[in-house]
Amino acid sequence: MAEELARSGVALPEVDLDGRVILMTGGDRGLGRSMAEAMARRGGRVSIASVDEAGCRAFADDLNAEHGAGTACAINLDVTDLAQCRNAVQETVSQLGRLDVLFNNARRLMRGPGLPPTGNSLPLWETDPEIYAETINVNVIGVFNMARAAVEHFRAHGGGKIVNISTSLHNFAYPKNSPYGVTKTALESQTLIWAGDCESENIMVNSMCPGGSVDSDLTRPNRDTKPLQPVDIMDPLAVWLCSSRSDGVTGCRFNAKYWDPALPPDEAANKSREEPVFSDQPEGRFPI
Repeated sequence: MAEELARSGVALPEVDLDGRVILMTGGDRGLGRSMAEAMARRGGRVSIASVDEAGCRAFADDLNAEHGAGTACAINLDVTDLAQCRNAVQETVSQLGRLDVLFNNARRLMRGPGLPPTGNSLPLWETDPEIYAETINVNVIGVFNMARAAVEHFRAHGGGKIVNISTSLHNFAYPKNSPYGVTKTALESQTLIWAGDCESENIMVNSMCPGGSVDSDLTRPNRDTKPLQPVDIMDPLAVWLCSSRSDGVTGCRFNAKYWDPALPPDEAANKSREEPVFSDQPEGRFPI
């Protein structure tokens, strides 16, 4: 699947992840898969977790074959179940020896199983209440569950990082974008609140978005006619956020479309940082 998706071919930053372990939820396809591949190419090790256990295992096998045994492991995970989230953390540590970064990438999209071909972009009075509740459960509660499980581990082991995958600002208020836009607005609030909660624990919490619709799903309606960002749009910034170069950076929102590969990595990351979604909140700590 990944080979058929549009890719930019932008070079990854010259950043060594030096064996850092990243848990990527929703990591068997689309954006998550692309970011995990990039992390492995830069020396990281990745735990691939999603509800598609077979897909996770197949992808982990591919990464281990290409980058060496112990590069990746596969975990069956439903983020709406806190016990499974805690198990994902434990299994990652058991199989890969540690956990340094959590990427909250798993999400319920506006399209997919149980939705019309054009997706759930509907006015309030046509939105299915069950789909609304399901989307909230995955995109808000699921992110909390996974962050809670990771933070329990990070607090006991000296710190860590969490990256929440968000969306473009216009999606927070665009008509017919409920519940998806609602969940991503909540995610931005979670990011800022948790960054404040966790800073004294040496746990960094940031959000990142691709800066537009992405060619991440072969089933996307009008995929051949709609302008889409390449599936690897977030790879350079994701690698930087996993690295030691982002140590101390917290409470920030990053937009991957502003990454400039011609700049040194720290400057490119700084250029990718957007103003906070909520104007009365801190601007984020970016000590570079």
